[in-house]
This record gives sequence, structure tokens and C-alpha cells, in this order.
Amino acid sequence: MTPVTWNRREFLKTASAATLGALAAGYPREVRAEEVREQIAPTADTMIVLWMGGGMAHTETFDPKRYTPYESGLAADAVLSTFPSIDTVVDNIKFSEGLEKIGSVMDRGTLIRTYQAADLGHILHSRHQYHWHTGYEPPLSVAAPHIGAWIAKTLGPLNPDVPAFIDIGQRFDQGEAEELKAFHTAGFLGNEYGPFFVPNPEDAQASVQPPAGMTQSRFVNRNSLYKKLLEQSPVSEYGSDYQKESMLRSMDSAHRLLTSPAAKAFDLSQEPKEIYDIYNQGGRFGLGCLLARRLCESGARFIEVTSEYIPFKYWDTHEDGHTRLVELKKMIDAPIAQLVLDLEARGLLDRTLIVLASEFSRDMLTEGKPEKKVPDQVEVPAVMTELKHYGMHRHFTAAGSVLLFGGGMKKGFAYGETADERPCKAITNPIDTMQLHTTLYRAMGIPANHGYEIERRPF
Repeated sequence: MTPVTWNRREFLKTASAATLGALAAGYPREVRAEEVREQIAPTADTMIVLWMGGGMAHTETFDPKRYTPYESGLAADAVLSTFPSIDTVVDNIKFSEGLEKIGSVMDRGTLIRTYQAADLGHILHSRHQYHWHTGYEPPLSVAAPHIGAWIAKTLGPLNPDVPAFIDIGQRFDQGEAEELKAFHTAGFLGNEYGPFFVPNPEDAQASVQPPAGMTQSRFVNRNSLYKKLLEQSPVSEYGSDYQKESMLRSMDSAHRLLTSPAAKAFDLSQEPKEIYDIYNQGGRFGLGCLLARRLCESGARFIEVTSEYIPFKYWDTHEDGHTRLVELKKMIDAPIAQLVLDLEARGLLDRTLIVLASEFSRDMLTEGKPEKKVPDQVEVPAVMTELKHYGMHRHFTAAGSVLLFGGGMKKGFAYGETADERPCKAITNPIDTMQLHTTLYRAMGIPANHGYEIERRPF
């Protein structure tokens, strides 16, 4: 059977229809309620997802293979890794050069080597990111909730003054903005469980203040008028009664944050300069990690920090793969290691689950999986004549790396094995998105058979 392929336009059409369906949805009914969850003792209270949007090559980062230095005339099929491997603090775990600091804290975490992305036909970043963040393969007739929204709804806030789900670093003014919006949502669960966005961590404090030039009293009056408008509006205009109520509750929560001492967590200027400078080595992403740590201390339930997905930028390395990864590793190495150390020093690491992940990996030659190849999307010359050809260019879904720290995960542990020669796919203990999600939810005390029913449809 030929796999169905989806272009961006088709994905947007189905995502938009699902969003409208979510607005019309009524009250979600919880299946497997509180007494079931109480049987599982959670090992984590907070989850921090560090998202490497664009496709992080496993053989260039946390699962290095044979190193081949660049030279003009090098055959593309001769290259597995463009960086030499380095030792970590754990004897049987090696990383790729440039990740020395994360390697120095690997004794606090677990490395999954064998994550396999789903077979979704023609590979589209936004579809795979949708699948990773919701557990559902698009298209859907109802908008599936983001994993952060599911946790916020099911577990509730740790601190009622702090949004339960906070998303740091994601902007929607460039690249595939509409496709990304499709899964940055609480879907049918209601707006109150959706993400509180902090697009720029450097300016995070502005997210918890009235707009520039607006006095506090004027902001309060405007908020009150908007609530009245929403309360008096017909259902068809703003969604079902449940969705309207959820929107009103989200407004109350946002307003409460503005006047709460918890808002100080968003002010990075309160950090000691030496700590700020360590995180700032990673720029926006690094400061996002610092903000995540401060929010974790203040009682956030779920935080995502993204390196940001923009087509052909950051981890979307269709050319100049090696050169760009030199900078990308600088962006993540010091901040992630410091985040682990800071949480540990504050006694929070054991109850905080850090998850570093990407939608899929990359390979010089294989698009998709060796046994389920999909059409190539980029040209890779058989012989390299320029440095820009040196790196991992195609989308590889047969193996990928996921790093887990804290939250009850095993320490200094590696799970699964990948082949040492191309194709460097999972050869023992492969895990898919559903299995990964089961592990993450289990750490938060949510069983695999927990769900919601909306309009008689189970999720």
C-alpha cells in the first residue's frame, strides 16, 4: 500500500478544521479518574522539555560513530560522523565533540539511543512535531492537546499563581508559523490549559506586565470589559459554553499572575551575573533554560524551551551541517549542564524530569527508514567538493537520541543500541513516540490507560 503524502497546505486545512472543532467541543469527560492515578506514585512533579526543533542528528551529537575528517573529494557514503567522539563521566557512554559539559553531568541521566519517529509518509517537520507533542498523527477532526496541556489539565498547577504550562522561545512570526500553532494548543481541553507564551526570554518580564504605556488601572478596566463581552457573546462566536468558561478562567489566571510575587520569576535581571553569563553562552535558548529553572523553583508544572524550528535554520541542517553544529552545540552545551547542576543544588532535580528531544534524526544518504524510504527532499552530491556538503542533510527516522535527567530516571544509563555502520538504525530496544510518552506520563503519575472523552470520541 502506497503511503499517503501530505503537503503543508493539506496539513493546514486539516489543522484549521480541527481547531474549529475544538472550539465547538463541550465538556471533556475524564476516563480513568483520580483513584487510578493514586495507585501510581509519581517520581516527578515538573517536566521540562528542551526541544531541538528541526531534526538533531544522533551520530553528530549523543550517539557518535566512526569519524571522518573533511577533505575535498570525500565520498558522501564514507561519512558517518563529522566530529570525533569524546568520553563522558560515564564509562560506557560517549558523546560527540562539543558536548563536553553535558557529558560531565551524564551520571545524573539516561540516554535513549533508539527513539524511532513514526512513518507518516512524506516527511514534513510540522507533522512529526505535531505527532511528538500530542501523541496523535495528523490529520484529526478534533485538535489534540499538547502534552503540556494534558499534564496541566490532569494534574493541575503546583502554584495557582504560576501558569501550569509555559512555552519559552517559540515565535509565530516567521517560518511555518501556522503549522506550529496547530499543536501549541490545549485543543478540546480548553484555553486555560494552553501554553503561556514567552517568545523572548530576555524580555520575559514584559510577559507579566501590562503593555507598554498602559497603566495598571487601565489594564484592569480593559480586562473587565473584555470579560463582559465574552460572557454576553453567543456560543457560535466564541465556541461552546465550556470553551467560553475556560477562556474566562484563563483570563483570571493571567490577571492573577500580574499581581502575584510569583511574577518575579520572570525577571532574569535578579540572577547573579556569573550564573546569567553561563546560560547566556547559549543566547535565547540558554536564557530560556535559565528562565525554566526559575519557573521550576516558583511552581510551574510543565515548561518547554525550544531552540526554535525555522526552516533551513538551527537543527534543520540541509547544508553546512558540520559548521552549523559547531555553533548549535555551543548553544546547548553549557546551559543544559548548568540547568541540571542548578536544579540539583536546589534539591529539585529528583522531582523534575528534563527531556531533551527532537522530531527525528538525520543521515547523509537515507530519507526516512532504510526499509521504508520516502522521496528525497534534498540533493546530496556523491562526492563532496565544498565544506557545505559536510554534515547530516536528510531526514532519518530509524533512530534518534533522547536525553532524560532527574524525575526518577536511571542515572548514568544508556538504553538501546544502534548500528555502527550505515544505516545507523536501532538494532536493540527500539522505542516509538507512544512508548516514550508512556514513560514520561508514568513519571508524572499518569497511567497509560488514562484519557478523556470528547463528543463520544476517546483520546
